[in-house]
Amino acid sequence: MRHFLTTITFALGLAGFAVPGFAATQYPLTVNNCGQQVTFQKAPAKIVSIGQGMTEILLSLGLADKIAGTAVWVGPVLPQYAEANSKIPRLADNDPSFEAVVGKEPDLVAAEFEWHVGPQGSVGKREQFSELGINTYIAPTDCVAKVNAAGGDGVRKELFTMDLIYQEIDELAQIFDVRDRGDALIADLKKRQADAVASIAGAQAKNLPIVFWFSSKEVNGDAFIAGKNSAPAYILKTLGARNVVTTEEEWPLVGWETIAQANPAVVVIATMDRRRYAADDPNVKLDFLEKDPVTSQLDAVKSKHFVMMNAQSMNPTIRTIEGIETLAKGIKSFGLAQ
Repeated sequence: MRHFLTTITFALGLAGFAVPGFAATQYPLTVNNCGQQVTFQKAPAKIVSIGQGMTEILLSLGLADKIAGTAVWVGPVLPQYAEANSKIPRLADNDPSFEAVVGKEPDLVAAEFEWHVGPQGSVGKREQFSELGINTYIAPTDCVAKVNAAGGDGVRKELFTMDLIYQEIDELAQIFDVRDRGDALIADLKKRQADAVASIAGAQAKNLPIVFWFSSKEVNGDAFIAGKNSAPAYILKTLGARNVVTTEEEWPLVGWETIAQANPAVVVIATMDRRRYAADDPNVKLDFLEKDPVTSQLDAVKSKHFVMMNAQSMNPTIRTIEGIETLAKGIKSFGLAQ
């Protein structure tokens, strides 16, 4: 967010003046969210955010003082929000209980993933919160052109694009009556994407085969690899590269023998603090790639064309832009841009 900090500081500095183009939210406000009409009589005073990506958007909108609790974290918060985030109660690193969430007495629960708050929500169903007078909001990235089922990451029927993130930012900015901050954040993210693409302009990846490895339940077992319509697929399309996986599942489990047939030129490795699965640790991933008899023969491994990428950049979040920047730098450093 290097550009955004300056932008938002400027925007907030004008808070006492009438700024053309930023109309105040008119309440009651009704938002069509993931198939449900959600009506807000006023800006929420207390919110519980479930999902690191959701929390980081709220922090980027300057709403730290509204966040009564957070949960589901993969790694460290964006550095510029470390101090503000340290003051927010962490209800759980993974799934919080329904009781822990409602115990914070929020008037809004916002979730990054439908599997936490949805028809089969592991935290709670939307109806359960509604019965207590608590509104719910689910990130559009997890329901637009996407089918979610219990026990999986879902199937994405259309390629994810940052437009869904911009929709989320705009809707949250309307809900909290901070449209000026939302517009500034969206403008910053669009500029960063344009700058990343421009950095390899005239020398794009030209169909370069690339694989994104998030994790594996067993180190030497099938791997969670980015599907053809995922956030990593958007990163690849933006840079002109090619995903070696063609399934519509968000993060299908794929065998390394299958990946070897595609022989990727670059392996993008997720880095995270989470240690839920055996291959969450990026060092474990590297060790496996270099020692396994199948993976060690991949062109990417023999050439050590590894790009270490924050796991949140592989999820549909504001950090997806950071993923574009990271991969663009990696492609250039390997001399693979043509």
